[in-house]
Amino acid sequence: MELFPVTAEALLGIAVGFGLAAAAGFRVFVPLLAAAIAAKTGVLTLSPGFSWLATTPALAALGTATVLEVGAYSVPWLDQLLDIIATPAAMLAGMLAAASVVVDLPPVLKWGAVLLAGGAAGVTQGATVFTRFKSTTLTGGVGNPVVSTAELVAAVATSALAIFVPVLTLVAVLLLFVFFTRRVHGIFFGRRAARVAGVAAGGPPKVPRGP
Repeated sequence: MELFPVTAEALLGIAVGFGLAAAAGFRVFVPLLAAAIAAKTGVLTLSPGFSWLATTPALAALGTATVLEVGAYSVPWLDQLLDIIATPAAMLAGMLAAASVVVDLPPVLKWGAVLLAGGAAGVTQGATVFTRFKSTTLTGGVGNPVVSTAELVAAVATSALAIFVPVLTLVAVLLLFVFFTRRVHGIFFGRRAARVAGVAAGGPPKVPRGP
């Protein structure tokens, strides 16, 4: 007797959930809207307690929220202000999206997977914040609309892939996590190593000699 039996449907739900959560890091409401549309059309099966996501009022609310979010991110400087609240919002949206599609799992495993999905949303959101910061630094914010458009495309594409090819999307999310982690590690520890090397190259401070 297995302690935690995991079915193929449960594993598929986890893959879908992680993909949708990753998409939430690009745009908060796009993956929720995609999941709602997919559930409404019968493409996606929602977990118990989340049938409301496929209702017409939910679709209308998510559609409106998506339009407002996309419009707000097209305004220079406002996009950076939105990042302050978007990071925790993306993680919450990622967890909600994952919880809505993860099925056939014991509560401990389900909510563990949901929390990890929130982390996936945080990783992609962190990548977008870093990219926007670099764009602002290099272009003075002029290039930010291009970054915002790329994020929207990524959110739509990732949501669609999560629903139709979830396993491939899960692999891509894991690769993104590894890449982003190594990038952040290289930035912070690389600078520290450079400072240490600079001090070592300069040698000990010289003491002025008296006459």
